[in-house]
Amino acid sequence: MKKKIIMRALLGAPIGLAISTIISIAISYALGGGSYRAIVPELAADCGSELSAVTLQALCSLLYGAAFAGASVIWEREEWSLTKMTLTHLLVCSLATFPIAYCMYWMEHSVSGVLLYFGVFLMIYAAIWLGQYSSIKRKLDAINRKMSEKNF
Repeated sequence: MKKKIIMRALLGAPIGLAISTIISIAISYALGGGSYRAIVPELAADCGSELSAVTLQALCSLLYGAAFAGASVIWEREEWSLTKMTLTHLLVCSLATFPIAYCMYWMEHSVSGVLLYFGVFLMIYAAIWLGQYSSIKRKLDAINRKMSEKNF
């Protein structure tokens, strides 16, 4: 199990970095006025330079991706209920990623900023979960139909 977590985390880390980079490019197109906005000014001020801030954000994006990918092994716990797997995965991902999002200034540092972050996080999580659940349910229904047609 530990080896599987580590292997998935190593695969997820560069995916987290890629997603972070794509998001920063999209934000730059939307709000940058022709400039690339890799990081928020508050992070550069905290780090002392833009280069240090970008480096820190890249490392944190690697960790973010690794956390989500490593946590995916939770879905393989056959002895757990879907509710237990979902809540455990949500908790692990939230606890792993919230500090990163906060330190990188991906949210406003206020109660309303934290609440907004968790609201958006939960909406995205729920949308992905529902999409995955619906897809798996359709596949299982198709398998069950084929099995009943063949009288299994």
